[in-house]
Amino acid sequence: MLLQPLLDQLSALGLTGCRTALEAQQHNPQYAELTFEDRLGLLLEVECTRRTDHRLQRRVKAARFALPATIEEVIFSPARGLDRRRVLDLAQAEWIPRHLNTLVLGPTGAGKTFLACALGHSVCRQGFNVRYERTSRLLQQLHLAQADGSYAKLLASLARLPLLILDDWLRDPLTTAQARDLLEILDDRYGRTSTLIATQIPVADWHAQIPNPTLADAILDRLVHQAHRLELKGESMRKTRTPLS
Repeated sequence: MLLQPLLDQLSALGLTGCRTALEAQQHNPQYAELTFEDRLGLLLEVECTRRTDHRLQRRVKAARFALPATIEEVIFSPARGLDRRRVLDLAQAEWIPRHLNTLVLGPTGAGKTFLACALGHSVCRQGFNVRYERTSRLLQQLHLAQADGSYAKLLASLARLPLLILDDWLRDPLTTAQARDLLEILDDRYGRTSTLIATQIPVADWHAQIPNPTLADAILDRLVHQAHRLELKGESMRKTRTPLS
């Protein structure tokens, strides 16, 4: 069979990875020494890798992370108080199918958003869909969705996500209506999916940010129990990374 029709058929079937790899083989005489099975295996390996990479890219794009962070870029200096082994274990995403939560706590500038995005990226690598949201903006979306009739649809989309990242959690005190909205989300997700919270507000102070004690108890109950905790320490990463003038 002529090469060009074969290349065209691979393209028509969407096997662009195989096509690229086959063209590379044709230009390298060393591949002629391999068996048919070995060459075919190499072609399929390239195709599988390409498809895996594309699926990951789609998940990362859909997650809308605030930062393009990866777990390999996390700084594990002793001053930050991060346990390397624990963070790397979380990066394996075994807590996602177990429907556990993770809390990333620490002062302003400690790198909570970076770490949350890096863990989210790792979860994407493991084949799970993720969505990153700043809590204040999500609350705005919920308010608008109630006005235009899309509230139930938005709640349903959030309920299906294997991992929802809520950044800047409780940075501002909630209204009772906002607390109810968040409880609706957490009720749908409790025991079925996982949530990652990133916040500068210590867990002990969460009650003070939620006006209704009953709603506060319910929200904490769905997030805090059986949740992994990562507590960052030290000076602001923005300060330490700023070059001297």
